[in-house]
Amino acid sequence: QVQLVESGGGLVQPGGSLRLSCAASGFPFPYYAIGWFRQAPGKEREGVSCISSSDGMTSYADSVKGRFAISRDNAENTAYLQMNTLKPEDTAVYYCAAVVRLAGCSRVGPYDYWGQGTQVTVSS
Repeated sequence: QVQLVESGGGLVQPGGSLRLSCAASGFPFPYYAIGWFRQAPGKEREGVSCISSSDGMTSYADSVKGRFAISRDNAENTAYLQMNTLKPEDTAVYYCAAVVRLAGCSRVGPYDYWGQGTQVTVSS
């Protein structure tokens, strides 16, 4: 059974940090590119970041470049999104997604598998 389970969301003050995790099971994780997406109420889903399966390529939306960092641990079947200097406009439900892809990654998609999401709220 394919599963992507996000964790690490919560309430944080502006300027704070959070680290999201995406635990994968049921598919060969090392062969899949991973994307992080977010969706705020009333807004379209945004591709925040992605990381390739094996060649180390990463991509970031301009809105998070320099503040967020994506990484993965293929031995642990887990991907991460380190979020620093958080802003109120980062408030959203964050989702991870996976797609089989030998090289590169895309913040647009398509993606094969999706997690259920984790809420991130940035507020004082």
